[in-house]
Amino acid sequence: MRAILCLLVCFLSWFGLSQNNQRFEDANALYNQGKYAEAIDKYEAILDTGQHSAELYYNLGNANYKLNNIAPSVYYFEKALLLNPNDEDIVNNLAYAKKMTVDAIDKVPQVGFSRIINNMVNTLKADTWAKVAITGVFLFVLLFLMYHFSYTTSKKRISFVISILGLLLACFSIGMAFQKQSLDKKDNPAIVFAQESRVKAEANKSSEEVFRLHEGTKVQVLEAYEDWRKIQLSDNSVGWIPEEDIKLLKTF
Repeated sequence: MRAILCLLVCFLSWFGLSQNNQRFEDANALYNQGKYAEAIDKYEAILDTGQHSAELYYNLGNANYKLNNIAPSVYYFEKALLLNPNDEDIVNNLAYAKKMTVDAIDKVPQVGFSRIINNMVNTLKADTWAKVAITGVFLFVLLFLMYHFSYTTSKKRISFVISILGLLLACFSIGMAFQKQSLDKKDNPAIVFAQESRVKAEANKSSEEVFRLHEGTKVQVLEAYEDWRKIQLSDNSVGWIPEEDIKLLKTF
């Protein structure tokens, strides 16, 4: 009975994948014919099945860009970039999409020691830092054993020094892994979808308006309270925006 269920699941998965491949080809054909709205419907039908890819989001970004849909084009290019951060085509097209946005927000640069640390932390993913830490521990154990069982003074000295370096590497990498994980948790970007949104000082409609944002602007979500979200801009401006006015990027 279990074998039959497994075969059924495999067949349904294959059938669903086959259908999505056909939808993707049909959507590409519609795009090439200039039928961008119809292509978007086909691409979104694939998303509705739970299938995600950088290529799919990239094509959705392109189709929306052709229709001058500012927020969706920026949103989908940003999502494509999350899945494939080194793709130059995605980076270039995102830059073109951002030129359609209204808000000109300066970015506050990081300076000093925090900039150096963050740049170092962001060179690797948290999992990669953890693997480096494991390598350092393995190196420490191996060389410490060599130190213990070596008979000559020179070998003992070399083994001891390198084992300590391995231990320091492990401790450093563990710290970097935790710091990277912390930065990733704090990183909660979203795109403004409302044509114009009034950002408030507090999480209620009667609160003072601090600034306005327009579609396509990228923000960082700091907190959630009922149907409001506390956001921060790249210039460190902070305020509360209605939840319905933004869409989170890391929601797949």
